Amino acid sequence: MLYWTLVFLVVAVIAGALGFGGIAGASAGIAQILFFIFFAFLVISLIAGLLRRAG
Repeated sequence: MLYWTLVFLVVAVIAGALGFGGIAGASAGIAQILFFIFFAFLVISLIAGLLRRAG
């Protein structure tokens, strides 16, 4: 679970850096969507990991 959390974090950071940096105008919207999707996956993974440890 931690592996996928880190993978999603790295992909989100890369997508955010490419989209928000203005490298390609067309990819900015896609990068923002991917950033928020992967950030949501990161939060869900962290919550699931905490709940699994608590239970």
